[in-house]
Amino acid sequence: MKPYGEGLLLVVSGPAGVGKGTINAALMQRNPEVKMSVSATTRAPRPGELAGVHYFFKSEAEFRRMIEEGAFLEWMHVFKLHYYGTPKSFVEEQLAQGNSVVLEIDVEGAMKVRESYPGAVLVFIAPPTMADLKTRLIGRGTETAEVIEKRFQIAVREMEYMEKYDYVVINRIPEQAVAHMEAIITAEKCRPARMPKTKTEQMGGKKL
Repeated sequence: MKPYGEGLLLVVSGPAGVGKGTINAALMQRNPEVKMSVSATTRAPRPGELAGVHYFFKSEAEFRRMIEEGAFLEWMHVFKLHYYGTPKSFVEEQLAQGNSVVLEIDVEGAMKVRESYPGAVLVFIAPPTMADLKTRLIGRGTETAEVIEKRFQIAVREMEYMEKYDYVVINRIPEQAVAHMEAIITAEKCRPARMPKTKTEQMGGKKL
């Protein structure tokens, strides 16, 4: 990937129920140049899912070949049933067009992306308090008490990764959290290393 004149790869993680999806959806709605990454998977399409929009659907043989070719930023074998991964090609195409790409993945996947693409900007979405997160999980009303407790324990472990991220956005009020995400994008694009060479030259920049 070229270091200049491209969009940002934003890796967004956070516990279940913290509001990642809501924040990312609002971010993209307010900023058309921000796109959601499309993952590849070996599972079958669910009703209403479109190839190339929701997922790139692959056979297991195709997915394994892509792994061998180093075609993923990160990938995982979930419960030894299906493979999921982030294709480099889609991300590279979007970044080259000047679009920023949001990759919403778990903390382990985020660490893998950091290794394969050091230029990624890692953002951790955190709840105001863990008690608040538990209240949100219960409030969704979609899972049993046992599942909620399991998700909460996973969330506790995920919070330990927070210091490994570049930024932490606390989701007290979704609108403020989105504004913080926009501020992160603005700040990152103002880094000298991300400025187009031609612009630097026009400003009188010289190599030392």
